[in-house]
Amino acid sequence: MKYGYARVSTTDQKLANQIELLKLVGAEKVFQEKFTGTTTARPEFQKLLQALKTDDTLIGTKLDRFARSTREALTIIQELFNRNIKVNILNMGLINNTPTVQLVFTIFSAFAQFERDMILTRTQEGKLYAKQHDPLFREGRPRTYSDEQIRFAYELLKQGMTYKMIERKTGISKRTQQRRFKLVKNNIF
Repeated sequence: MKYGYARVSTTDQKLANQIELLKLVGAEKVFQEKFTGTTTARPEFQKLLQALKTDDTLIGTKLDRFARSTREALTIIQELFNRNIKVNILNMGLINNTPTVQLVFTIFSAFAQFERDMILTRTQEGKLYAKQHDPLFREGRPRTYSDEQIRFAYELLKQGMTYKMIERKTGISKRTQQRRFKLVKNNIF
C-alpha cells in the first residue's frame, strides 16, 4: 500500500496542494497534520509509522515535511529500510538502501537542516534589529484592539457604563476589557 504524509507548520497554512499531489502519484491513504516540524511529537506521523507494513511505500512531497534535522531524517529512513518500507520523496525521487542513494540522501538532509537553521537565524536577527530600532516592536500576535480603542472603552467605564454595555458598543469582550484596563490603570500603556 502507498501512504502519503502531508504537513504544514501552522494552522494558517493549507494542506490541499500536498494532498492533491500525493493522491496524483498514487497515495491510497494520506495522513495529514498542521504541526510544527521542529518537534518529533507529531501524532499523525506517529500513526503513519505504525500503519506502515513490509513492502508499503511512504510518499512525502519534500523531505522537510517529515524530518527537519539530518539526524532525524537518517534515523527515520533507516528504520523504514530495516522494515523493508520504500520511501519516495517527490522532490528527490525514490530513496533506496544503496550506498549511492544513501550518500545523496544524507547530503540533501544536511541541506534541508541548513536551510531551516538559516531561516531561524534570519528570523532571530530580524527580531533583534526590530527590537533595537523600532520602539513599537512587540513579539507575538498583534493586539486586536488599539491602545486608543481601549482608552475609549475605559472612558466609557469611567462614565458609568457596564462591561456588557461597553462590549455591545465597542465589540471588546469583557475579559479583554478587564485585562487591558489593568494596564491603563497602571499607566503601562
